[in-house]
This record gives sequence, C-alpha cells and structure tokens, in this order.
Amino acid sequence: MALPQGKWVKLDQKGVGPGARSSHAIAVVGQKVYAFGGEFSPRVPVDNHLHVFDLNDRTWTVADAKGDTPPPRVGVTMASIAETIYVFGGRDATHKELNEFYSFDTVTDTWTLLSSGPPHRSYHSMTSDERRVYVFGGCGNAGRLNDLWAYDVVDRKWIEFPLPGERCKPRGGPGLAAILGKIWVVYGFSGDELDDVHCFDSKAGKWAFVETTGEKPTPRSVFSTVGIGKYIFVHGGEIDPSDLGHLGAGKFSNEVYALDTETLVWRRWADGPGSDDHPGARGWCAFAGGELDGQEGLLVYGGNSPSNDRLDDIFFFTPSL
Repeated sequence: MALPQGKWVKLDQKGVGPGARSSHAIAVVGQKVYAFGGEFSPRVPVDNHLHVFDLNDRTWTVADAKGDTPPPRVGVTMASIAETIYVFGGRDATHKELNEFYSFDTVTDTWTLLSSGPPHRSYHSMTSDERRVYVFGGCGNAGRLNDLWAYDVVDRKWIEFPLPGERCKPRGGPGLAAILGKIWVVYGFSGDELDDVHCFDSKAGKWAFVETTGEKPTPRSVFSTVGIGKYIFVHGGEIDPSDLGHLGAGKFSNEVYALDTETLVWRRWADGPGSDDHPGARGWCAFAGGELDGQEGLLVYGGNSPSNDRLDDIFFFTPSL
C-alpha cells in the first residue's frame, strides 16, 4: 500500500524575527503566528517579547504589547481560542517552575494575568477546542506529572479532571490533541522515551489506554503535534536522549506519522509532490496548527538540531487527506 503524502514548504522570513531558539511556543490566530519564550543557550530564557509573523507577507514584527507582560521563560506553552492567546507555565532563569496563566488579546495587544493555574510546571503540553484550554503533564516541583486540567474561557475557571491509571506514567514533552470531545495523550518522556497512547473522554469523565496498530512511531518526546480532522499528526522529536540531559542534543527523528483516532491505526506519511524542502531531524520546536493558502496543516518553527544548534527556520506541512 502506498504511503499517504503531505507537502512541506519552507517559508521565507522578512523583518527582524526572534531568531534561533528552542523550548519556545507559538500560537496562530488567523494568518498571524505569535511566538513567545525559549532559549538559545540551554536553560537561559532569551526574552519576553511577543514576536508576530504574518503568514501572508512573511514578515516579522514585535507586538506593541501592554498590560501584564509575562517574564522570560523556557518550556512554556501557548494555545489560542478565537482572537485570544493563552500562555501557561514554563521555567524561569533561576530554573523555577512557574504556574501563572496569562491571556493576550490580539485585537488590543493586551496581556492579562488571569490566575494562578494548575501546579507549577514546564515542558508540559497544551491544546484547545472552541471553549477550553487543556494542560497535561510536564515537569513539576517534585517530578514529572500526569494530571489533566482545563480552563473554561466562558466560565473563567479551571477544571481538574481525574488522574489516569498507572499505565499513563507521569511524563514531559508528550503530544496533546483535542479531537471530537476527547483529549489524546501521545508518547512523551518518563525517564525513558514512551510509545503509548491514552485518551480522556471529557463527557464520560473517564480515561482509556489506547491499543494502536499499524506503522507506529518509535518511542519519542518533544515532537510537534497537531490534530486535523480525525488524525493526530506528529513530526520529529527526540528518540534517544542525550547523556548530558537538557544540556546536550539527543537523537532526533525527521519523519511524519499520523494516528487515525477512529481506526487507531498509525501510518507514516511521505513527502509528496511540491515539497520544496524538509525540516529534517529536530525536536523541542514551537508548533501549532494553522492554515496556509486555505489548507489546514502543521506549522513548525525553530527547535534543536542533532548538532545541538538552535534553529530559526519555519516550515508548513499540509497533509493530503
């Protein structure tokens, strides 16, 4: 059976951008990409500017932001609902885990410190649907976590969901996707790279361990993830950690896989016609779902390379569904 295909496009960049970094985050609102946080040297936050990349004219600017600007941090996450971006957690320059929860109004360019969120953490995962922002796992004050929380943007309150069973180990750098009322946890790092999948049904309030088949990705963490339709796409990630931990570069993947959440079958996706470039092996990237030329796909910006060099390029992957 022929592999399904997708197209990678490398995007040109104009203006003064954020530059090379990893452990940062992006969120997409319309045709604008908002980038925040990250490091160039290991564990040292670069800045706390909100950088804006226009997908139409491919130009970087810096938001003229006002309000409660978050301090610099690494291992931070972002997600968007409508015209608002939400930012949670991360780790500051003193290696302290954080739990402030911010919003950024992209219409008024205003930061607002909304609340303290779930327990302090970094290198967690975050996703959103039409009403809620979800946070899972990460590195907390006392070790790795496997808790799931949601912030309801209408009720303006946090919801703590039941903990998963023992099969869902605490982990950092997992994939997280919200698809058709279910929250999917994919892979991650628990001291070892993991290759398991778990699903939380928010209506039933129950977790399930998910048995998958097909061409499964090897165990990995800190990869790029996006939910498109019934599929969870993953790209890259760390498949073998460095002996130096966060100070070094492990081995990274360069492949794209997708899990069909209806059949629970994994398949690897090949580069199709029109792919003009490929991001190559990398992890610790900033990533988000978005649209380019009217087609939904995965945006990947920066990250860490096998040579332990931080990257500053931007790629967009469009699957042929």
